[in-house]
Amino acid sequence: MSTRSGITVDDDGVRRLLADGTMESVTWTDLSEVAIRTTPEGPWKEDVFFLLVRAGGGGCAVPAGDPSADELMNRLQSLPGFDNEAFIEAMTTMDDGFFVVWQRNR
Repeated sequence: MSTRSGITVDDDGVRRLLADGTMESVTWTDLSEVAIRTTPEGPWKEDVFFLLVRAGGGGCAVPAGDPSADELMNRLQSLPGFDNEAFIEAMTTMDDGFFVVWQRNR
């Protein structure tokens, strides 16, 4: 389990406590899609975000620079059908982008 900087990654799912007290969350069983959002803001600002989408809408965004991101990535890459090629493309781009790296079979 990883809990740092307001983000928790554990066997239940991912939770993020925002500065305004709002909680974003998604359980592994409700996870329907994982995408990576990139912006040209780096390297001085966060420019890569993992978007964990919950079935029915909502979910949780995790900045790739957060200390919990390593544990999150280990869990995400173990999902069946995770698209490592799209992941590599997302992590190496310096442009605005949106990369779907996993979707639950419908």
